[in-house]
Amino acid sequence: MIVFFFLMIALVVVVAAVTLAVIGGGSEAVLPEAEPDRVADGLPEARPVVRADIDALRLPVAPRGYRMAEVDDVLERLAAELAERDARIAQLTAAAAGSTAPADATDRVDLGKGGER
Repeated sequence: MIVFFFLMIALVVVVAAVTLAVIGGGSEAVLPEAEPDRVADGLPEARPVVRADIDALRLPVAPRGYRMAEVDDVLERLAAELAERDARIAQLTAAAAGSTAPADATDRVDLGKGGER
């Protein structure tokens, strides 16, 4: 019998608290407006991204954050691939500038079993 009265009192308290919360809120927002999630990423807008930009990039950590080691690994891989790409582009540009072959000539590549392309 005592448990029943305790449960009834608890139920009345919960219903009253919910009612006051709904009525008391009125037309005002319960939570303040959220600020934008994104911040400036620090990457250049006026030129292509290079490895140094990725090396200097630091992402902010929020309370629910990210796994820093994983993101750092991805950024490190991205920076290495950008550096490799830039080196390859520079190499091909230098080879094209130094080439004196006619434009219609094609390079032959050995495919491994004596075949040529």
